[in-house]
Amino acid sequence: MLTDLEKKIITLLQTDIPVVKRPFLEMAQKIGITEDEFLAVLNKLNDQGMIRRFGATLKHQKSGFKANAMVAWKVDEDQVEDTGNIMAGFQEITHCYRRNPAPGWKYNLYTMVHAATEDECYDIAQKISKATGQDEYELLFSRKELKKTSMKYFED
Repeated sequence: MLTDLEKKIITLLQTDIPVVKRPFLEMAQKIGITEDEFLAVLNKLNDQGMIRRFGATLKHQKSGFKANAMVAWKVDEDQVEDTGNIMAGFQEITHCYRRNPAPGWKYNLYTMVHAATEDECYDIAQKISKATGQDEYELLFSRKELKKTSMKYFED
């Protein structure tokens, strides 16, 4: 059972975290508690398994990245883990994950690349290809963002 304070904190965490030096201080002030109290509740919820992870979404368009592409890779299963670890080490990669190939689709490893131009995305994919020895891949460019929302457990 969650306390009213825990529900208030979770409700705040469902919103965008302020891009400031001390975001939890600002959030704590919104509900009239100290930053230490806010962080103590967060730690307690984390220790209890109520909060399992924090995710951050970079609004790449506001950061100067005008192009992004999902790069779909065909990687032998016995090489997926090692290859994925190498790919994930590239600073241009924000996501790297394995999925079972769908019928008619041979790709099983995916990376998300962000760059200033589409040509730069191709260059990055080529650089990753050389570093990993993986040469079967397709770039799928984002043309429109349809949805980017987080789960809502409590409303204001």
